[in-house]
Parts: sequence; structure tokens; C-alpha cells
Amino acid sequence: MPVQNRVDPIGELNADPDRGLIMGNRGGGFHREDQTLKDRHWASRHWIVCVLSFNDSKRKLIQPGLYTELFFLDEATALAGGHRPWFKCRREEAGRFRDCLVGAGRLKAGDKADTIDTQAAGEIQTILGGVRDREIVDPASLPNGAICAAGGLTWLKHADAAPQWFISGSGAEERRHPPGKRLTPRITCIALHAGYAPVLHSLVNG
Repeated sequence: MPVQNRVDPIGELNADPDRGLIMGNRGGGFHREDQTLKDRHWASRHWIVCVLSFNDSKRKLIQPGLYTELFFLDEATALAGGHRPWFKCRREEAGRFRDCLVGAGRLKAGDKADTIDTQAAGEIQTILGGVRDREIVDPASLPNGAICAAGGLTWLKHADAAPQWFISGSGAEERRHPPGKRLTPRITCIALHAGYAPVLHSLVNG
């Protein structure tokens, strides 16, 4: 039985055997010893995007007392779920993400990553917690790499088209679809507008 640690663009966790392109975590552990998840699916606002392999380190997943490993189809999915690049294993990407926000006037050069976490993971936590609803947007206003939900489906904005998002990849593209709910956090959309280019699944790039 697959562990419930595959994240979708809504920020919810699913049981799926495929790990996707990247992994991450939500600031610590929120699983029980039997690898089932606790009611709250995060430990803090430190939601990060990591590489699948770093310094050849190996460990068993979802172990007692350790952080809860999460997996994503690609980086666009992780960003939509409220995560951001981690400086330890994705220093170049994390620096570009920060620089895009500095250039857009949303961060100061000396601001720490906590400032991003408060706005990215913080936004998704309030939504998943039922405190607020998602913003309705025109998909044409979203940057490439952002994800929205419309017509009961989930869509990625990519190269002026909109591939449908699936947990295993992407589907057929459409040029237009109706206004829908913005899934990617507002601050992350600002970074994407400013030029940050997330890693996309090969079915999108191809």
C-alpha cells in the first residue's frame, strides 16, 4: 500500500507509488509510527522543494522521529502546493527564486527565507485549514508555471497554453478555459512573473 506522501497542486497528500521528479518536506514530521499521517499535514511553515538525491545519502522513508518525506510530479506542482526551493540542495534555484522576488520589490536583499514561507506556505495553510478560499482569476493573467483549477479540472499555464494536470503527468492542452481558482500562492506567482522557471515534467516540456 503506497504511503500518503504524494502532493498535488491543491496541497493535499495522496497515496501514489510514483515519486515524481522532486521531493520536499513541510518543516518536520507529521506521521505516526505506522506511516499514516496525523490530522494536520505539516509541522511548520518551512515548506521546501529538494532534489531526489543529495550527496549520495540514503535513508528509509517515513521513519519515526524524522521529517515526513513528500514527493511531487514536478516543481510547478510543488510551488502550487506552497513549497519553495531549498537553499541547501538547490542553492542556485533558491537564489534565483529569491532574486526574482527582490527584483519585483516583494523582498529586500537581506530578507530570510522565512519571509517567503510566511506568504507561500502560510497562504496554503490558511486555505487547507478552511480559514479562507482561493482567489478566482482569469488564467490569462497567470504566469507560466502557475496552476489553477477550473471546470472541475486542474490546469498548468505553459507557453500560452494550458495542459491539464494529472498526478502521473499532463494531458491535452487547451488555448482557453474559464476563470478558475488560483492554486499557486500569490508570492510564488510574482516570482514566476519575474522570470523564475520551474522544472516541469517531461510530458509538458516535450
